[in-house]
Amino acid sequence: MASYLDVDVKKAPHERLSDREFLILRLIASGKTVGQIAKELSLSVSTVSTYRSRILTKMDMKNSAQLTHYALQKGLVD
Repeated sequence: MASYLDVDVKKAPHERLSDREFLILRLIASGKTVGQIAKELSLSVSTVSTYRSRILTKMDMKNSAQLTHYALQKGLVD
């Protein structure tokens, strides 16, 4: 419960992400798999999975489909 006090409710969920998290959000929303993202960014699959998990938590979403829907609605991907 205390963690919710730190959330800036004036910011959109994607604005709470770090630059790297935002990049990975956009790549997920563009349809890339965790493996493809890992290869493209020279990261391990585990690292990208960790970023994905953090993004889902920060944005209070449950899966990549929700992330993709959100990103399309907000115009975050082409």
